[in-house]
Amino acid sequence: MTAPPAHRAEINSKLKPAKSLGSLRSQLLRWLLIPLLLLVAFDAFSVYRNALDVADLAYDRALLASTRALAERVAVVDGKLVADVPYVALDSFETDTLGRIYYKVTGTRGEFVSGYEDLPALPPDVPRSEIYPALVRFYHASYHNQAVRIAALYQPMYDDPVRGIALIQVGETMDARSDLTRKILFSTMWRQGLLVSVAALLVWFAVRFVLRPLMQLKAAVEARANTDLADFEVSQVHREVRPLVVAMNGYMGRLQALITGQRRFIADASHQLRTPLTVLKTQAELALREFDRNPNDARAWQNLREIVASIAGTTDATVHLANRLLTLARAEHGAAESGSAPASLTGITRQVALEQAPAAVKKQIDLSFDAADRLIVNGNALLLHELISNLLDNAIHYTPAGGKIVLRVRRDSVAQRALLEVEDSGMGIAEEDRERVFSAFYRAPSAQQQNPSGAGLGLSIVRDIALSHGAQITLAAASDSKDQAPGLKVTLNFPLPLSLNS
Repeated sequence: MTAPPAHRAEINSKLKPAKSLGSLRSQLLRWLLIPLLLLVAFDAFSVYRNALDVADLAYDRALLASTRALAERVAVVDGKLVADVPYVALDSFETDTLGRIYYKVTGTRGEFVSGYEDLPALPPDVPRSEIYPALVRFYHASYHNQAVRIAALYQPMYDDPVRGIALIQVGETMDARSDLTRKILFSTMWRQGLLVSVAALLVWFAVRFVLRPLMQLKAAVEARANTDLADFEVSQVHREVRPLVVAMNGYMGRLQALITGQRRFIADASHQLRTPLTVLKTQAELALREFDRNPNDARAWQNLREIVASIAGTTDATVHLANRLLTLARAEHGAAESGSAPASLTGITRQVALEQAPAAVKKQIDLSFDAADRLIVNGNALLLHELISNLLDNAIHYTPAGGKIVLRVRRDSVAQRALLEVEDSGMGIAEEDRERVFSAFYRAPSAQQQNPSGAGLGLSIVRDIALSHGAQITLAAASDSKDQAPGLKVTLNFPLPLSLNS
């Protein structure tokens, strides 16, 4: 039973991934190393900012010391505020800070006293530093196209006649700070880069080590022979991968069952077909010899006609056997290929009864159909048709002329099952043979006597189709049987979908 091309294309489109997943090792490395790189980058930035804050604090402390030293040289001379700043002191400041020093002293009335008059003024919104007890403010500015850091210190003056607060500003270029910043940056990045390299190497080795069982499983799969479908060892892989290996083992078990069924089918078919084909060949050779011996003898023609009639009968039996073998193969594997769909058990049974009614009438058998309501089951309509056809065909074959066959379809409301019953007034099946008749090619002794040409596949086909539909099958004597004709009652019960039959 093959799905139509459009359905197969739809199934393949669902099974086929949108894109290749790529290497598991590369994905693990990406998911481990990329977050690690981001964390290291964030850590490097955080360390760098903290180091800059520490550097600014240290350089601001030195800048404040230079400002205080300059403030100590501000005094009142002859009633005027003067700043005695020798060049030696400035050189000392520049040597200590490794940068260029600028200063400016502003008097208590805002007048310029000494230093660089165009040094940027203190912005009004600069807050006082809370780190130091002095009245100092630090700010950044640009002076002669150079970035400078300026400390502005308010210095109280108590000498007569000058009283008030003078402003001492000392600025330094950012050369020393930039040099220290670069050193901190390079040192931080070098250490973090080394850390990332070591971590990447460790992660690579760890991923390689962790994936080793998967690689060993891959090698084991590749090394397997085509006919080796033994289970893989589940304990050799990680716990997370074990469901995959269990699923693989289950799939190989189903594949093994399928291959075993195919081999059994081929063996049974070859065994069963060899005999009728040999008979056909023998009969054909006998007909040729009979015709060659007496081509003009009327009796030879009569014998030839009987032989040809026998060939026709053997051919019919062979065709019937081949059809049964093909039906058996379809019953074993057809349900899995075709899938399930809602099917009317009542309608299929009525259709089979109408199809085989002429054979029952020809044999003068009373064939009746009894169905209380319309029952729907999940299954394959073609296989269900084949199941009911086999049951009714067997009943017609083994029910004598003038007998009775009843087909019933009813609901078991308690168990929520659909019941199919085929009851006949034939010879029945002995109780000790009721399990064995489901085996392929087995025929009860009474059946062999009544129908020697049978193939012994009918009930085997019924059993396989019933199992594929989740149905249970039982054999019993007919309910209204007589002692001389016990009859047979075949009962199948199917799961009843509540959503379809409520």
